[in-house]
Amino acid sequence: MSQKYAFPVEQIRRYLEPGPVVLLSALHRGKRNIMTLGWHTIMEFSPSLVGCMISAGNHSFSMIRESGECVINLPTVELADRVAKIGNCSGKERDKFADFSLTEAASQKVDAPAIDECYAHFECRLYDDVLIEKYNFFIFEVVHARVQREPQWPETLHYSGAGLFRTDGVVIDRHKLFTKVS
Repeated sequence: MSQKYAFPVEQIRRYLEPGPVVLLSALHRGKRNIMTLGWHTIMEFSPSLVGCMISAGNHSFSMIRESGECVINLPTVELADRVAKIGNCSGKERDKFADFSLTEAASQKVDAPAIDECYAHFECRLYDDVLIEKYNFFIFEVVHARVQREPQWPETLHYSGAGLFRTDGVVIDRHKLFTKVS
């Protein structure tokens, strides 16, 4: 067995981040914003529920809390520089769509805009707010989804902390080993 070493618990996100980095877009009282988010998780399949931890210090926190909606946009590796820059500035005093040359796309079921350059858009409404006050944890229902046809498996970004991103690796097919029908 290989030797392990003690690791700082505040840095375990390097190994446990749940999924790809996303861009949350919001609209409230005529103002739009985009934030970078890496803390989210699938909670249920039907209804389609997604949990997101949005720090109360983020400008988008109050926008999303008050409007009760957002769009989860899935960027690919081509947007890595913009994703990093968006995550390191506030939308309180600036228009991130304009500043980062991103195209606003109309959503189908929510007022918040989608980001056209992203691979997919998941339009969300606040489903349950019971964990917001204590943990800044929003539970959203995805009410409409749009995904590009190609490529089937986009190269997404995964944040490891300290400005380091990883990308998706090789797809490993073990479909024949699954006995449960999904």
